[in-house]
This record gives sequence, structure tokens and C-alpha cells, in this order.
Amino acid sequence: MLELFPRQIAVLERLASLGFAIVEFPLYASAVGVRRGDCAALISPVGHDGFQLFGDPCYLVMGKLSVRVHRSRREWFVWKTNQIEATPQRLAELQAFGRALADALAAHV
Repeated sequence: MLELFPRQIAVLERLASLGFAIVEFPLYASAVGVRRGDCAALISPVGHDGFQLFGDPCYLVMGKLSVRVHRSRREWFVWKTNQIEATPQRLAELQAFGRALADALAAHV
């Protein structure tokens, strides 16, 4: 179980107030999942009062964290054997999510 300090809990509450859902990704027990729409990211505790991004934000495929790959001259978001195309709209959604999350986390530094 991930142990969090009061100021870190306050950060998570602020993220929730900004429309981010706090979720669990069981394979990443040492991080907290943050989701909004079809985008998600892992954040990891830093010290006693903050978080930092753990890896890059990603698009969810079947509710799971995906990786972005290049195949057949196109980009795809892939989780196991499932894939969805990385369309300009999805890429823009992912970029906006990452920027909003980074801004929200920076506000607590």
C-alpha cells in the first residue's frame, strides 16, 4: 500500500477538484494513477509534499495504459493485442491532458 502524507493527499484532492479521477493501476503499486477522459498518467510521490510524473501520459486502450508505436506509416496506441489509431484528435487530447496535469502538479511545488 502506498503511504501518502497530508500535503500529498491535498494535492490529490486538488487534482480531483480539477476534474482528474484518481485511479489505481495494479501493476504500478508505487504510483498513483490520474485519469481524465481517455487519457491517464502515473504520478509518484516526492518527499512529503508533492508528486512528479512517472513516465509519460498515455491514451487508454480498453481502460489500460498504452504505448504509442509506429506501424505501417501510422501511429497507434497499443495495449497487448488491442490498438487504436493515434489520430490528430487523440494526440491533441493527450497533449492537453499532459499539459493540464503538469500545470496542476507545478502549482503545488
